[in-house]
Amino acid sequence: MTIAVIGAGVAGLAAAWELTRAGADVTVLESERRPGGVVVTERQGGFVAEGGPDGWLDAEPHIPPLAQELGIAGHIVRQAARGSLLWTGSTFERLEEGRAAALLGIEARLEDVKAGFASFAGGMGELTDALAAPLGGRIKMPLGVTGIAQAGGTWRLAVTGGMVVDADAVVLALPVYSAARLLEAAGVSGARDLAEVAYFPSLTVSLAYQESQIGRGLEGTGYVTPPEADGVIRAVTFASHKFPGRAPAGHVLLRAFLAPVEGEPAIVAHQELRGVLALSGEPLWTRTFFWSRGIPRYPRGHAARVAEVRQRLERLPPLAIAGAGVDGTGVSACVKSGREAAQVVLRRTSGS
Repeated sequence: MTIAVIGAGVAGLAAAWELTRAGADVTVLESERRPGGVVVTERQGGFVAEGGPDGWLDAEPHIPPLAQELGIAGHIVRQAARGSLLWTGSTFERLEEGRAAALLGIEARLEDVKAGFASFAGGMGELTDALAAPLGGRIKMPLGVTGIAQAGGTWRLAVTGGMVVDADAVVLALPVYSAARLLEAAGVSGARDLAEVAYFPSLTVSLAYQESQIGRGLEGTGYVTPPEADGVIRAVTFASHKFPGRAPAGHVLLRAFLAPVEGEPAIVAHQELRGVLALSGEPLWTRTFFWSRGIPRYPRGHAARVAEVRQRLERLPPLAIAGAGVDGTGVSACVKSGREAAQVVLRRTSGS
């Protein structure tokens, strides 16, 4: 029994982990040159910089059990600082708990936000690295899937380079704009409607400084700016305050979330931060991360459309969909989505 997982982001890796634990023969097909999707952690000189999500809501229950299975539960760290600030253009004001998330358009229950965030000591890359490691050579990169078609009661996948992969079952864990195209080609009616999910770009800059360069005290986890504010920075995380171990002693790591900019994002971010935080000198180093399609936002009726597509998939050979584009954004939601998709195909291939 061969099962193909298309996509090696968090959802795809979680699905592959669940499948291999059940003894399935798994092949993961990933179009990029590395697994992990938008989870990117870079470590240098004692700094831990995130290019994607930096953690998960501690109230969400899906990552700790997986970390236990992977042997990295002892690496989980909790939020060290609490509270957020609003930059008015001239001063900081304290925000009520959960208000920063609301200003940034993040949908989360207030009680979950109050419970705080969690991450891994070495960054979120610890999770994807631990998921990918046991798969080894079963992750095929860079191999994108260009088509999917039924072959009797199984699936035949067309892969870049003219290759063909046959599978008894498939977990499709791609961004929904790609998944919808493959599902439509496979004859799944209504699949095109899934592509109505809009993906917004994400631009962040991580900047490292010595503590002595920061002229204004850093309180809480960071600050946000109101939507009508001048400047390009929409929010700043005081990364080395939010979680322990993000910067060596005597240093600070900041992470700025930017609107689209003209010019070099790191230079623009530093210049704006200079005025807000009374910075002196230049950053020790900077790292810019840009995702042209980074954050999915669901249209009205999205959940119902996903449910309809899944119902239609039950009439086809075993195939399940997973990922942030269908089941919720955030690492925890992707872990849940991937593992549940794996259980769907396992149930169908076992005949139960």
